[in-house]
Amino acid sequence: MLVYFIRRLVNVVAMLLVVSMVTFGIFFMVPKLTGTDPAMLYVGKIASPEAIEGIRHKMGLDKSILEQYLLFLKGLFVGRDYSTGVDITHCSAPCFGYSFKTEQEVWPVLLDRLSVTASLASGASILWLVLGVGTGVISALKRRTALDRITMTTALAGVSLPMYFTGLIALAIFVHQLGWFPNSYVNLSDDPVMWFENLVLPWITLAFLFSATYARLTRATLLDVLGEDYIRTARAKGLGERTVIGKHAMRSTLTPILTVFGMDLGGLIGGAVLTETTFNFRGLGYEAVAAISASDLPVIMGVTLFAGFFIILANLVVDVLYAVVDPRVRLA
Repeated sequence: MLVYFIRRLVNVVAMLLVVSMVTFGIFFMVPKLTGTDPAMLYVGKIASPEAIEGIRHKMGLDKSILEQYLLFLKGLFVGRDYSTGVDITHCSAPCFGYSFKTEQEVWPVLLDRLSVTASLASGASILWLVLGVGTGVISALKRRTALDRITMTTALAGVSLPMYFTGLIALAIFVHQLGWFPNSYVNLSDDPVMWFENLVLPWITLAFLFSATYARLTRATLLDVLGEDYIRTARAKGLGERTVIGKHAMRSTLTPILTVFGMDLGGLIGGAVLTETTFNFRGLGYEAVAAISASDLPVIMGVTLFAGFFIILANLVVDVLYAVVDPRVRLA
């Protein structure tokens, strides 16, 4: 187990390195190939050639792509100094650089936005996991009944309706018309009650989309598992239906669900773009959209690396949890 975990950690580090290389190349090499000067994005089009050259030197954009990438890696681990030859600006580790538009360090901005995204993703993930898996189990056990048809029809509607549609409908009805929910994010440390009240509607809206997928996946997987020989053997031994389903069938059913859940949760923590934009929550997804509109390369790259990190980390956690969920899985 320990050897497996260490090997997976090495793979995680290697994957993060590859992601950082590809991301850096896309955001700093491709603009040069297309004739766009990143330094001009920082100072603006009406700046003097001297100002552009000064920024190019300060940000290290006058160096080769390899040297720029090595400086970027150095900044992530030990920090980085930006020098114009007259004054020096120190960026503490982990340094993702400075925003082209606000001239703020990218890392503190990402941390601030992460709290919003993590709050949204954590609550919604609990809801969709409980509702989706529970609905899928009930539907599988009540196969071909009216309850099965109703739940699967609802799940099909949840999968089919896009987030920006259900989100806007929920805002129009429950916020603007009925006034049941507020619509502004409040930090958990400032007011826990208001934090919860502001997130209830986004949680439910986001969970409705994902729980539909989990309900269909759970139903299909559980129906396949219930036809396996070891399930028939467990029933033949006289075990109760609750034991057969809960102790034996669900362990195999949860394996693909755990895989999808890890990917979905990692992706959401990396930025729930549609949900945050719809509800005007300034999380990582909202920040990414704003940075793309403003061509703010350091912020875009920071959000991309953040998202890649959480997805890779989620994969690692899922791989380790396989052995916990299903004892037939052996990590070696």
